[in-house]
Amino acid sequence: MMVKLTIIGLLIVPICVGFSVFAFAAEKRVVGWIETVSIYPGNMKVKAKLDTGARNSSLNAQNFEQFKRDGANWIRFELKNFKNRLETFEAKVTRTAKIKQLNQKADIRPVIKLGICIGNTYKEVEVNLEDRSGFNYQMLIGRSFLKGSFIIDPDLAFTIKPNCQGVSDQ
Repeated sequence: MMVKLTIIGLLIVPICVGFSVFAFAAEKRVVGWIETVSIYPGNMKVKAKLDTGARNSSLNAQNFEQFKRDGANWIRFELKNFKNRLETFEAKVTRTAKIKQLNQKADIRPVIKLGICIGNTYKEVEVNLEDRSGFNYQMLIGRSFLKGSFIIDPDLAFTIKPNCQGVSDQ
């Protein structure tokens, strides 16, 4: 009798575990490795690489100018998107990040909070600023934004348009 129960248990457990993984994955949206996203404030659309290897997100910022406002550190920077729309942004610096890259000296970057919209998913996350003009995409979206909401299919690109209704542009 014990052998029969053990065998039945061994057959049922993988089915239940497989079902729970499938149900969990079904709650997430499958997107491509490159997507158009909107950033807030400004509702500016940029092309972004979705990178599960990166913990945090990074945005192409040029012409940095750091300054003080009400005793806090702020930064002003410019961003030009793929349609040549140029915007100037100002944001409070929440911290600085030490970014290590293979075979390169560590880079210290300012980090700001930024609203990001992919599809109808909107989250405010920390984004580090760097000059990404040598890269193909203005933004890199890391795991801090992706977790819990998306599964990346490397065979796909531009599967969804940003559509976050009711997001304040302030």
